[in-house]
Amino acid sequence: QVQLVESGGGLVQPGGSLRLDCAASGITFSLYDLYWYRQAPGKQRELVAQITRGGSTNYADSVNARFTISKNNAKKTVYLQMNSLKPEDTAVYYCNAMFGEVNYWGQGTQVTVSS
Repeated sequence: QVQLVESGGGLVQPGGSLRLDCAASGITFSLYDLYWYRQAPGKQRELVAQITRGGSTNYADSVNARFTISKNNAKKTVYLQMNSLKPEDTAVYYCNAMFGEVNYWGQGTQVTVSS
């Protein structure tokens, strides 16, 4: 059974930091390209960051230089370090694992940036 389980969300003040973790099971983790998406209320889901199976990274312009995606293949976990958080970063954050046409999603974790 494949599972992607996100954790680390919560309430943080503007300018603060959070780290999201996504632990995978049931897949050969190192073969997958990995993504973090987010969806704010009333908005479409958007791609935040990606890391390929080879370790190349890419970021949305809105988070570039503030967020860092990384992974640990041995722990089957992908991370999203979020710094200098803004109220507009408030959303449900989802991790995604993709290998060819195979695509798995986590259940999401809420991040709220508010004073």
